[in-house]
This record gives sequence, structure tokens and C-alpha cells, in this order.
Amino acid sequence: MNHTGAGRALVTGGAGFVGGYLLRALLNDGWHVTATALEPAPSHSRDVSWVYGDLRHPEHVHAAVHASRPDLVIHLAAISHLPTAAANPAMAWDVNVTASVRLLDALAREHTAGILSPRVLLIGSAEQYGRHDLGQERLRETHTLAPRTVYAATKTAQEVAGLQVWRSTGLPVIPVRPFNHSGRGQDARFLLPALVSRALALRDAPNDAPLLLGNSSPIRDFLHVSDVVAAYIALGRDGVAGEAYNVASGTGWSVQDVAERILSRVGRAPVIAEDPALVRPVDVPSLVGDPSRIQDATGWRPQRSFDDLLDDLLHAEAH
Repeated sequence: MNHTGAGRALVTGGAGFVGGYLLRALLNDGWHVTATALEPAPSHSRDVSWVYGDLRHPEHVHAAVHASRPDLVIHLAAISHLPTAAANPAMAWDVNVTASVRLLDALAREHTAGILSPRVLLIGSAEQYGRHDLGQERLRETHTLAPRTVYAATKTAQEVAGLQVWRSTGLPVIPVRPFNHSGRGQDARFLLPALVSRALALRDAPNDAPLLLGNSSPIRDFLHVSDVVAAYIALGRDGVAGEAYNVASGTGWSVQDVAERILSRVGRAPVIAEDPALVRPVDVPSLVGDPSRIQDATGWRPQRSFDDLLDDLLHAEAH
């Protein structure tokens, strides 16, 4: 692969939240970019070659591979919203695993035939680690994967499939486990945009009006989405095939911490109350990652602070 960023990249799920940031970053880095999406949209960049269709169907997988002839594949396409996956497990397994296996098989056949040998980033999730009893210790890639949700199980299965293909065919597969990330444009179903929206709605409310939360104790590791896509590109260049990589900040924030920080930014007192309608069973109380492996391999470091991330979300929502 050309390591200067002038190669050909295929991004599945390019129309999603992370996909939009990733496509822009790849173009800025000099890549020729092909992306997949279910259907055309006016917002789709004209600088990207688009292939439309459902990757659960073999003909669309082959169309994407043959149109892109990739040096790098970043596989984002997935059902990534945990409650959506939980509500329809069969669909989640079909999209997150079966479609991934179809893509891996198509790429492996090209690799075995000596036609292509792209580096393949399989984008998983920190949710794969599940519950652990580590105290304040950060999760390393060597910790046991013990998924507790449908979404986490599908991402673990995707990784198992990818590593099997790497071992059996030599196709250079790199599993990636990003921790929580957000930024402008993320769906309000996700935690940070939801909290920002609720906090801004309180601006004209009485001072004692509370910000409503579900579970306030879970601890998560947050990154700005721009840092996450920079990590993906760095791993596409310097990651080691067969090695899994966390994409993490190494710092944990409780939901309570996050809520108070957002309220302070909108000039509200830290008045918080639990809304039973928002409370969900918490299977994983803490997910904080150790980024040492990706930092050692690529030199990647986050460029945006957690406060930068909150300010970005607040500015976007306020305007």
C-alpha cells in the first residue's frame, strides 16, 4: 500500500455520522475514496465515488470491491445503536456479522488471487470488553472480551471472523475497538447530544429546574470524532495485521460528571434528577481504555480535549 495517503480507500457506511468525518479526512490526506451507502442523498460528497446498495447482498459487496480496487478498507457499516440492536437481534447479526463476512470473503478471494491486498480495518467497539473488575485500571487489548449486549456480541463475532480470515489467507485485517466518541451531527439518541439538548432546553427555565438523567454512575471514555477518524487513518498506515487496537483517551467521566460539566457551560446550577423513563439496566459500569498500543504503533494522540468536544456539541445545538 502507498503509505503517503495517495492510495485508494473504500469506506463502508460512508453516509453515517463517523463516515462523514472519515471521508473528509481521507480526502484531505490525498486518498481516492469510494464509499458505500444504502441510497443516494443530496449531502453526499461529489469528491467521493459512491456505491449504493445493501452489503447483506453479495452483488453489492462485489460492486463496492470492484469499483474501489482498494488499498485500504475501513468497515464502518453497522447497526451501532445499542437499543436498536437489542430490539432486533436477528437484523443486528445479519448486518453486523453476515455482511462483514461477505465483505471479508470477497476481499480474501481477491487477495488469494493476487489481485488486491488491502489493509482492512474492522471497526468494533469498546463494548466488546463487557463488565470487568479492574478498579481504576484501564482496559488493554489483552483483557478478556465478555460482551453483554447484542451489539457487543456482534462486534466480537465480526472480530473473530476477521482474524480467522487473516490467519487462513493472510489478508491484512486489523480489528479496532473505539471507545465512546461524539461530535457535531451525532444522532440525539446518543448520550452526549441528548444531554446537551436537554441542558439547552433549560436555559429559560427556573433556576431549580433539574436536568433529567437516566443512569448517572456509568463511567465512559470519550473522544472527539475527528480524533477517532485520525486514529483509523493512522492504523490504516501503520497498524499491524492481526493486532487489535483500542482507540481511547484513557480518561473516564461519569454521566454525572458530564451532566454537571454541560450545565456549567450553559450557565445553569448543577441540579440533576433521575427520570425513571430514562433509566436502563447497566451491564457495564465502566469502560475506560488504555491507548498505549495505538500510540506506540502510530504516534497517534488525541488533539481535542473533552471540553472541546462539549463546546463543539453545544455550539452546534445552539445554532
